[in-house]
Amino acid sequence: MIVHLAHKDIDKTKWDLCIQEAYNGVIYAYSWFLDLVSEEWDGLIENDYERVFPLTWRKKACIYYLHQPFFTQQLGIFSRSLLDEETVNRFLEAIPARFRLIEISLNSHNKVSAKGFNVRNNLNHELALIETYEQIAAGYSENTIRSIKKATKQKMAVQAEVKPDVIIEMFRQHRGRSVHTLKDRDYRLFRRLVYTCLYKGKAQVWGAYSPENELCAGIIFLFSHNRAVFLFSGLNDYGRMNGAMPFLIDAFIREYAQTYLTLDFEGSNNPDLARFYRSFGSKEVHYPFIRRNSLPLMIRLAKKLQTAVRKQ
Repeated sequence: MIVHLAHKDIDKTKWDLCIQEAYNGVIYAYSWFLDLVSEEWDGLIENDYERVFPLTWRKKACIYYLHQPFFTQQLGIFSRSLLDEETVNRFLEAIPARFRLIEISLNSHNKVSAKGFNVRNNLNHELALIETYEQIAAGYSENTIRSIKKATKQKMAVQAEVKPDVIIEMFRQHRGRSVHTLKDRDYRLFRRLVYTCLYKGKAQVWGAYSPENELCAGIIFLFSHNRAVFLFSGLNDYGRMNGAMPFLIDAFIREYAQTYLTLDFEGSNNPDLARFYRSFGSKEVHYPFIRRNSLPLMIRLAKKLQTAVRKQ
């Protein structure tokens, strides 16, 4: 039996044990992670926390809706036993009717055929690190190999303990200037999230340095369920010109080769980023984004108009 529990009624010890033991568990679904990234979230729970489904919601103008929080690529249904379409559909049908708009990403083990939902498959890239470094590196593209050689020639160095703040600031000063969806409050939240993960032993922060000891590239990795998630990165102009990011990723792969770890690149639908992730020999994995709009007609029209104005 699937029940809907408000946030205050969820037994977080049982919830986190389910996520820990779920065959499709991810770090984003732990209660402490959800508490940080989502101001409000409830849960759908089957039996005694055998399966769980976080409902990350907001309320605007008296309308409740489900949304995908920043810094959580995939959520959805998590289970101690294998999931089938019928079970996934039962959970989707159990979403309370008060959520008039649903726009969320499920995980790659959630196969959707429920009626009333628009489904779009998003793209992720994963690289299993179980083979030797030499075997993995044999799958690199020629361009990636050239970039790594260029960075090596520049005598770059790698450090596995870097302050997250400097990478966040590097991102904001470079690529972040064109990312208008992230506001100051989102960066503050992200900083809290990363430091919480570091405190819990769930994160590592790697950096590549120039011969002058200047940080020129950095990556924040999250660790959970035999998976290292490429959560966030920063890169300056020197690093971009001299192959710092491929050099840094290669160093991480070299460190964790011949382990049961999977490097999860966390995306992307962007063709350029997808090409970059594939250049390390990663495999494509799809996960569903689902949408259902039950808003009143006038609100739907107003929302479409608002979206059209923003695009212009």
